Amino acid sequence: MRFIFCLCILTMTFISTASAADKKAVTFFSDRALVELEMQSNQGFLIIPLPAQAIDGTLRITPLAGTTIQRVEIVPARQEGKHAKELKSLLEQQNRLQDRLQALSTREEIFKAAAKSQSGKAPRKTKANPDPIQSIRQGTDFALAQLERVYAAQRTTEHELLRIDQRRSVIQARGADTGTLAKVTVHPGKGRVRAVYALAESAWSPRYDLRLDNSGMARLSLYGNLPQGFDDYTLKAAFGPLTTIPAAGSFITASGKSPKLAEYQLPASVELFENTLRPSFSYILTNTTPVHLPAGEATLYYSNEYRGQPRFEGISSGRSKRFTSGRE
Repeated sequence: MRFIFCLCILTMTFISTASAADKKAVTFFSDRALVELEMQSNQGFLIIPLPAQAIDGTLRITPLAGTTIQRVEIVPARQEGKHAKELKSLLEQQNRLQDRLQALSTREEIFKAAAKSQSGKAPRKTKANPDPIQSIRQGTDFALAQLERVYAAQRTTEHELLRIDQRRSVIQARGADTGTLAKVTVHPGKGRVRAVYALAESAWSPRYDLRLDNSGMARLSLYGNLPQGFDDYTLKAAFGPLTTIPAAGSFITASGKSPKLAEYQLPASVELFENTLRPSFSYILTNTTPVHLPAGEATLYYSNEYRGQPRFEGISSGRSKRFTSGRE
């Protein structure tokens, strides 16, 4: 209930002056993402696609600029028609290839029998066949050569069948996991709406820049690595989980493909930083912030010199942790 209430507040914070063009934006949190779509109807009707990862009960549709929402209908997304032509073509190819495999099996038996027959013949010299051994050898070689061609054709055909099988599985999986559609009727005919919904399995993952020296303090910058697949969206990220947003609904976002989410000055004790070819290092970092610093990728700098990309194992609030040669 708290999450749904927070989402209602968030929907209100997203409302701004509508423009003529459709807008698509996604804000990533540490646990999930919030998608915002701004759309204009065509003759009073529009469709909002909801992917399978959309969380049930989180869809909010807000009318904009004098628009009235008259009806919303949620229906399964059916994409069978979209890929029906390709599936039909793949099935026809599959049937042809299976017929070819059957024909090749018959040819295989024929040439196996021929090779066995040739190799089992007793050489008999005749006027028409003055060199029976050579004739038997030629007949056997011919049968074996044909068998090799049959085996090569069988391998090629089986490979093609496997490729078609894999492609059909991909298409069918898409059809089974296409999510739903929100069909919206509005007034007037060119009315605009904004839709907001939450996405599961789409969150930023932490990446750090850690800068150390002998000053007793370290600068730790937290960035968000964003999921792929949102190329045509405006990308944003916000620190923390979506489920714990304050009731006021205010949160700070950062834009870009790898947005900077936070920066901290933390007490640090440098114990060892060697200057050898593959230097060892050891340092202690204390998390004096009120938040847990999650584990993630990291880039380490010592006195502004790049020193590698050790794993940052994460530190709870108020705790210290020793890092040695990239490991805890």
